[in-house]
Amino acid sequence: MYNKILICNDGSPLSKRAVAHAFKLAKLMGSEVLILKVIPRVIESHFDGALALRASEISRIEKSWAKAAHEIVDEDQAKAEKMGLKAESMVAKSDIIYKAIVDVAVKKKADLIVMASHGRQGIQKLILGSETQNVLTYTEIPVLVLR
Repeated sequence: MYNKILICNDGSPLSKRAVAHAFKLAKLMGSEVLILKVIPRVIESHFDGALALRASEISRIEKSWAKAAHEIVDEDQAKAEKMGLKAESMVAKSDIIYKAIVDVAVKKKADLIVMASHGRQGIQKLILGSETQNVLTYTEIPVLVLR
């Protein structure tokens, strides 16, 4: 039914539980797993109105974020392969997280997207947004949301 499952991991404990669930589903279905972590591309957008950072400092922070993201997806890939799953890990850079998820799913021909929802409500949802809700809104690919 699902040949390729795109699994989104933001590094949170909830996301890690979603990854474990997705691995079990993939094992049952004989699916390939694609493990994705999205990181921001331009650090300045996170510091609007703050002091300007030097290019060297921006580069250092972005490299740090990329290294941490690769550690997350590489660890997941190793776990998946240990379970006997065919796995590919990737890190995407984008300031529009949900769009990066949808774009990767389409490009890699994923049959299912698995991601966690933190269930934020009220002002937190307004301020932080909901990447899961946006993915649900902007993709035609089935999405399994775990909470």
